[in-house]
Amino acid sequence: MSKPLALPPSRSLAISSVDEVLALVRARGGRATASRRILLEVLFEADGHLSAEELAQAVCARAPDVHISTIYRNLEELQRMGVIVHSHLGHGAAAYQLAALAHAHLICEECGATIEAPDELFRPLARAARDKLGFTIDPHHFAILGHCESCG
Repeated sequence: MSKPLALPPSRSLAISSVDEVLALVRARGGRATASRRILLEVLFEADGHLSAEELAQAVCARAPDVHISTIYRNLEELQRMGVIVHSHLGHGAAAYQLAALAHAHLICEECGATIEAPDELFRPLARAARDKLGFTIDPHHFAILGHCESCG
């Protein structure tokens, strides 16, 4: 019997606080800066996905002197560490969230409804892609477009 797939396998950091992330940053040779702390606080407080621009607005509301380039650099670094992920939800800007909360998205092309899809839905596809093609999928990165039950 094959073991269950974790989707995606590289995104399983169990981080539950800003201080834990900053400890990870320090352990990997990075700096725990004030701007990074504020960005992480915004991400931990967010109810959903936020674009880089929305994150920048929230950070600048708390610390007006933080430049957007600093926010983008922090986002890139936190993604490299596996703390956050970004998703492309249709035609808009990429949206960011904590990796521990990552999930796939189904978006209706008719009404724009967004449905958060559980990883279990993609396990058969992930297994088939791995077994037949040697390919590991990341269902969190792009939204799957289609039609919701109401518009279908």
